[in-house]
Amino acid sequence: MIFKSKANKALDKMEDPRETLDYSYQRQLELLQKVRRGVADVATSRKRVELQINGLEQQARRYEEQGRKALSVGREDLAREALQRRSNLQTQMADLKIQHDNLQAEEEKLTTASQRLQAKVDAFRTKKETIKATYTAAEAQTRINEAFSGISEEMGDVGLAIQRAEDKTAQMQARAGAIDELLASGALDDYTGSRDDIQAELDRMGGGMDVELELARMKAELGQGPAPQSAIEQGRQQPQQQQPQQSQTQQLRQPGEGL
Repeated sequence: MIFKSKANKALDKMEDPRETLDYSYQRQLELLQKVRRGVADVATSRKRVELQINGLEQQARRYEEQGRKALSVGREDLAREALQRRSNLQTQMADLKIQHDNLQAEEEKLTTASQRLQAKVDAFRTKKETIKATYTAAEAQTRINEAFSGISEEMGDVGLAIQRAEDKTAQMQARAGAIDELLASGALDDYTGSRDDIQAELDRMGGGMDVELELARMKAELGQGPAPQSAIEQGRQQPQQQQPQQSQTQQLRQPGEGL
């Protein structure tokens, strides 16, 4: 039972209703072809019996003419023999006519069955195409909905690929940034020879001085202490009215006095 249940589930998953409908339609066409072939065979047999009956009728008429001629010349014995043969032919014709009537009835019955089967096959074909179109539309709609919702296998694989690509990109960016920082700090050596150690140290000291100047400027703005002239010039410019006072103070100083 376990094997049958699993096999049934696998077959149900593999089955395509459109293929099943096409196969059923093909089988119906084969059955219809057999019925038509049977009608043709019965019609052929009926026609053969008709030909035999026609041949016997002609032969019976010939025996009758021979009997008349024999009587006209006084040969009663020949006339009796001709009539006897004619009687035997009439018996055969009667049997053949019975067979002919049976074959004709069978032909009519098969013809009616063929017509009914043809009508059913045509109706099944129309129904089949309608079901196939509906199934195809439903399958397409299901795939579209699954794609929109992200639960389809294809979109799931795409989503995983995008996630892996983003993770690898972030990892590479983090690694590149870390290497840049290590190179800038001098923890790693640049073996390409494109980096100057003296310039790197000057850049590092310049960065520290910028921080100190910015800190002094912020303290001056908050009134926590004087700021160096360079920090004041970078943060904000002095008012224009203080410049003449500074110039006058410098003019009052005597030579030799300290700043």
